[in-house]
Amino acid sequence: MQLGVIGLGTMGANLARNAASRGVEVSLFNRTREKTDSFIASYGGKGKFMPCITIAEFAKSLKRTRVILLMVQAGSAVDAVLKELTEYLDDGDIIIDGGNSLYRDTERRIKEMAEKGIRLIGMGVSGGEEGALKGPSMMPGGDGKAIREVLPLLQSMAADDGLGGKCVTHIGPKGAGHFVKMVHNGIEYAVMQLIAEIYDVLKTIGGYTDAQLAETFAAWNTLPELQSFLVEITGTIFQAKDTKSGKALVDMIRDKGGQKGTGKWTVAAAMEYGVPVPAITAAVEARILSSNAALRSEGKKFSHVIDIHDPLPRPMKLRSLCAATLELGVLLAYHQGFALIKAASDAEGWKVDLAETARIWRGGCIVRSQALAIFQDMYKERSSGRDHFLHRLGGERQLDLRRIVGIGVSRGLPLPALSGSLTYLDALHRDWLPQNLVVAQRDFFGAHGFERTDRDGVFHGEWKRN
Repeated sequence: MQLGVIGLGTMGANLARNAASRGVEVSLFNRTREKTDSFIASYGGKGKFMPCITIAEFAKSLKRTRVILLMVQAGSAVDAVLKELTEYLDDGDIIIDGGNSLYRDTERRIKEMAEKGIRLIGMGVSGGEEGALKGPSMMPGGDGKAIREVLPLLQSMAADDGLGGKCVTHIGPKGAGHFVKMVHNGIEYAVMQLIAEIYDVLKTIGGYTDAQLAETFAAWNTLPELQSFLVEITGTIFQAKDTKSGKALVDMIRDKGGQKGTGKWTVAAAMEYGVPVPAITAAVEARILSSNAALRSEGKKFSHVIDIHDPLPRPMKLRSLCAATLELGVLLAYHQGFALIKAASDAEGWKVDLAETARIWRGGCIVRSQALAIFQDMYKERSSGRDHFLHRLGGERQLDLRRIVGIGVSRGLPLPALSGSLTYLDALHRDWLPQNLVVAQRDFFGAHGFERTDRDGVFHGEWKRN
């Protein structure tokens, strides 16, 4: 079996090593030869690698039907590589774009490649550096026949799902694979922000030390309702020391959040398909705000008044409240993401299997957690999954979420993702929402019309100014 890999950054290099470890012969090409040479120097003896200097040499090194994994930066770089690469390919060859390409770009490229006889698969890959090497979660979308041809290779490389299967499945046609990966990243943004807000509550209000935070997250990771990759690494982060200062490394990091675009794309898609994703939106905005030095400097001049009435729980009680709050926040973040995938799938005719999506996220990927079992069962239309989900949202846990949001807000802590999740829960639960007034206002100044509660049709009001 052969595979060509273009792009030897962290993910591309580790996916190449992953494939080689399964006995695959891997041809390599990188725009800068130095990176290829460095790869061979480090790993050349650990697999059957064929380093190539030119695209032409790279294409020639692969037997038909060629399978090429493209791991370059999303955007114009993908188009540039495709333009050059396709000059040396034959009808029926398969290119897998494994980067974080925007799904609309993938749909355009699938059409362009098809005109040249080339089959393009848009595949999301999640797992970070370690996952790419040891087994990621893979989300291929596009032509079903092409995906079936490469599925044995992808299955050999993918993570185990813990159920006897592999964390890879045909997501759907066209850009479905990259769309699902985009939403995966949006959920990732949300969960990371939720954890950060809980960290803020424990550190700022509870006075938790880094050692206590490390122990807390390590303990939470043993609980079925909180066990996840992101909780696990958070506990590890608080143990790391800065070699220069001797202080906790996390405390030496500037509070300036970065991003590469998939979070913003998720929010934009949510607006397009009419699906609320408040936790994801809050996470994106939190990173943007944290990076806006001028706005934050100006904001320090704003009046800031707080009036604390509610008593502060004792440290271990606060920790218990935070655990329940984080659990509900994560469940609601997943719910928002799956709702967006369903809406897009319905609108585009992709027929994405949400249960399968939850299954392949259970291993290898960044958002993997035990909580995904609930969604897998729920979207398989098992009553146990639905009942479990509804049970976890109610009772004392919901009261704990309300209390933590109240404690944080009353003490001036910004908790946008937690607050957004609570608002999402409350809005979905209400029989009536005040948007009827917004509709009335729009009809008043713009004659946009409104629907009535007592009969069908579109009406205009006879509004009078006082």
